[in-house]
Amino acid sequence: MKRINIIIMISLLLFAMDCFLSAEKSHAIPAFARRHNLSCSTCHAPIPKLKPYGADFAGDGFMIPEDEKERDYISAGDPLLHLNKTFPIGVRFDAYAMHESGQTVKNDLQSPWGIKLLSGGTLGQQIGYYFYFYMSERGEVAGIEDAYVHFNDVFSAPLDIMVGQFQTSDPLMKRELRLSYEDYMIYKHKTGLSHTNLAYDRGVMLVYGVEQTGTDLVLSFTNGNGKNTADEMTGKFDMDAQKNLGFRVLQGIGETMSIGGFYYHGEEVLDSGEGERSNTVTYWGPDVNVTAGPVELTAQYLQRVDTNPWFASTDQEFKTDGVVVELILAPQKDRSRYYFTALYNSIKQSSDGAIASEALLTDYESATLSATYLVQRNMRLMAEYTRDLENAQNRIIFGLISGF
Repeated sequence: MKRINIIIMISLLLFAMDCFLSAEKSHAIPAFARRHNLSCSTCHAPIPKLKPYGADFAGDGFMIPEDEKERDYISAGDPLLHLNKTFPIGVRFDAYAMHESGQTVKNDLQSPWGIKLLSGGTLGQQIGYYFYFYMSERGEVAGIEDAYVHFNDVFSAPLDIMVGQFQTSDPLMKRELRLSYEDYMIYKHKTGLSHTNLAYDRGVMLVYGVEQTGTDLVLSFTNGNGKNTADEMTGKFDMDAQKNLGFRVLQGIGETMSIGGFYYHGEEVLDSGEGERSNTVTYWGPDVNVTAGPVELTAQYLQRVDTNPWFASTDQEFKTDGVVVELILAPQKDRSRYYFTALYNSIKQSSDGAIASEALLTDYESATLSATYLVQRNMRLMAEYTRDLENAQNRIIFGLISGF
């Protein structure tokens, strides 16, 4: 059996390399690069990870003020009309070949794993938008994920307001911009029957920058129950009357370091058929980011506390301690063609209730090593090894990520 597995893995590797190395170079580039005639490397290093300039571009509502020209828009003589002359659109295509030990299906060709249709640009002076439609995610039509309108420098102050659907964890570490197949697991984690986590949600996010001190403040109000469809009876997206509050503070220290803190609080109510029962969810935790030459280190600790995540007749508190540590090495900084990522995830749960069983506690711990090679600015190859430390299992990934 070991010989068969080795043969299968070699076949998978040859298949992946054949697909990757025979791919023709595309002259098409993603929407923003096309719009401003800039290389993808202006904002990304590598795709989809943002450089500081790319983060500033997104923070300005996807506008480059010095490159905004009247000829790029249609106003029809109406000063209140500001339409893009061309509709900006891009595509992201991800494909993977996987080997995973300890599973019934050990080898899998995930091609395509995901296809995104993206668009973003300006709606008016200091107003931008961004959305993407997942045409296929793991073989299913996932629909809209990120989708928001961005008001930049509201009241001529360093205040940005985003309205729509986004990830509550975006002010921390952006899941969509990671270089690894392995995710930032604590952000997706849900306890018991709770609908709340730090992934996609609908709401409003306010970002205020204090230039004098290099401090960023982020405040969010969200439904707190993800991006589920509206209720058939009520037509409402939210499942209860409560709204969830998130607050983030980030302090820059010199040019190479930042420290931050995060707090999130919400309540969810569930009608169990025996009356309404509620669960209060609270997150808190610090984080740090250090960039030293070709090395970038980000570390995040989050504790989640649920007062009654199983919506039982008696409250039972569950605590979840989450850790994410990511180290990225870019030997030639933003001009590198090789990138190396080390990622550590940990989720540990405990309960103060005597009735809790081990089956109710969900722990996770993994260590990941990932390598990326930039074929061209809008296409990269990756190879990744993840060790599931909790279950003593291995996963090997070969992937292609491209944008056009």
